[in-house]
Amino acid sequence: MALSWLLVLLAVTSTTLGTNPGVTVRLTNKGLQYGKQLGIAALQEKLKSVQIPDFSGSQTVSPIGKVKYSLTNIRLVNVGLPRSAVDLVPGTGVRLTIGEAFMNLHGNWRVKYLRIVKDSGSFDVSVNGLTISTVIAVKSDAAGRPVVSNTNCVANVASAKVKFHGGASWLYNLFSKFINKALRNALQKQICPLVDKTVIGLNPKLQTLNVLAKVDKYAEIEYSLTSSPLISQSSLDLNLKGEFYNIGKHQEPPFTPAAFSLPSESNNMLYMALSAFTANSAGFVYNKAGILSLYVTDDMVPKASPFRLDTKTFGVFIPQIAKQYPGLKMKLLVRTEKNPTITFQPNKATVEATGTVTAYAIQTNGTLSPLFVLNLETSVSADMFVRGLNIGGRLTLNQMKLSVGTSYVGEFSVGVLDSVLRTVLKLVVLPIVNVQLDKGYPLPALGKMNLVNPQLQIMKDYMLIGTDVQFTG
Repeated sequence: MALSWLLVLLAVTSTTLGTNPGVTVRLTNKGLQYGKQLGIAALQEKLKSVQIPDFSGSQTVSPIGKVKYSLTNIRLVNVGLPRSAVDLVPGTGVRLTIGEAFMNLHGNWRVKYLRIVKDSGSFDVSVNGLTISTVIAVKSDAAGRPVVSNTNCVANVASAKVKFHGGASWLYNLFSKFINKALRNALQKQICPLVDKTVIGLNPKLQTLNVLAKVDKYAEIEYSLTSSPLISQSSLDLNLKGEFYNIGKHQEPPFTPAAFSLPSESNNMLYMALSAFTANSAGFVYNKAGILSLYVTDDMVPKASPFRLDTKTFGVFIPQIAKQYPGLKMKLLVRTEKNPTITFQPNKATVEATGTVTAYAIQTNGTLSPLFVLNLETSVSADMFVRGLNIGGRLTLNQMKLSVGTSYVGEFSVGVLDSVLRTVLKLVVLPIVNVQLDKGYPLPALGKMNLVNPQLQIMKDYMLIGTDVQFTG
C-alpha cells in the first residue's frame, strides 16, 4: 500500500454538499511521518526501474584527436534516499522533499579513434546530490472518490561521475567529464516521470476506500466526502458523510448533522470522530425497514428462569388472563413506534426508545388472542468498542416506563407487570439486540489497513477513536 497511506486520508476529499459531516477523520503529523516511511520505500523501489537509454557521441581528446564513443546496457545497481521530509501544504496536499540521494550505475563502453583503433570495457557511474521536490495534489472524482496527481516536480543531480574499466580506460577517463554531463542530464529527465508514475499508481489503491460500505441485508453506510479537506500545518481534517441508508434506497432522515469539533490531540496517527447523527441515521434506517420488532415466546426465555411466558404466570398479576385463557402459552410482540434516539455525553452513550408491547394468548389451534397493549419507554446505556475495522456495542437497561395502551382483559394496574417486562427485556430482547451489535459496523477504511491499539472515548455529541495504523500490503 506504501504511498497510499501517506495520501489516503488526505485524498478522501470531495466538493459535494457543504453540510456538516457525520464523521470527521483527522490525520496528525505522527501519521504523516509513518506515511513518509512507507512512501519513501515505495519511491525507492520505483527509482530502481530508472532506465538510461544507450547514447553515443564524439569528443576531441588530446593527443589522439577525435574519439567516437557509445555507452550501452546502462543499469541501476543501487539507490539510496537517506534524507527526506513531508509536510502539509494548506489547501493543496502534501509536499515531499528528498535530499542527498545517490545512485550507482553500471554499463558497457565502446570507442573508436584514429579510424582504426577500437576499444571496449565497462564503466561505473556514481550519482550524488540527487534532490527531488514535488507537491502531490489531491482532488476527488464525480463520485466523491479520491484522485491524486503530481505537480511542481523538480529533480536535480549535483554530480554524475563515470569511471571506465578495461582497455585503455586511463585514456578515456581523460574526457569523462563530458560523459558525466550527458549522464547527469539523462538522469534528471528520468526522475520526475518516475515520481509521477508512482503517484498516479496510487489511484487504483485509493479507489478501495469504502465510500459505500455494506452492513447487512438492510443497510449500508456512505463515507463519501462533504467538503474539501481542512489542512493546517499540523493536521488534516476530512469530513465524511457518515450516514446509514437502506440498501438501494437512499432517503434522508428527518434530522441533520450538528456541528462538532475535535480536541487538540496528536498522540495517535489518526482520529475518527463518529457523530450522534451517524448512529441516529442507523436507527432511522432500521426502523424504516421494519426490523426493530421482535416476537418473544416462552422457548426464548432461559430455562433456569422462574418466569414463564404463559397465562398461568401472567394470571398471577392479572387474574382475568388465567380465567379467560387457562393453560395457554403466550407471545409478546415488542416493537418500536418511533426512531430510537442516541445521545453522547462525556463518558456516556444513551439510547432512548419508545415502543409497544402487545401480549397474545396462543390458542391450541395456533391463533393469537390479544390480551393487552402496553406503551413502553426505555433508556439503555451503550458500551461501545472497536474490533478490527468495525465499531460495535452492548446495551444495558437503565430505565423502563410502562403505561396501558389497550386492555382486552379488563382494567389492571400496569405496575404489577413492571418486573415481568423488565425480565423479558434483560433476558431476551437485549441479548438478541446485543448479538447484532457485537458484529459491529464498518469504519472508514482503505485496502489492507489495520488499526493498532485503538482507544475509544465518548465525547459530547460524538465518539472519538484515537488509533495508530498499519498497512499489510
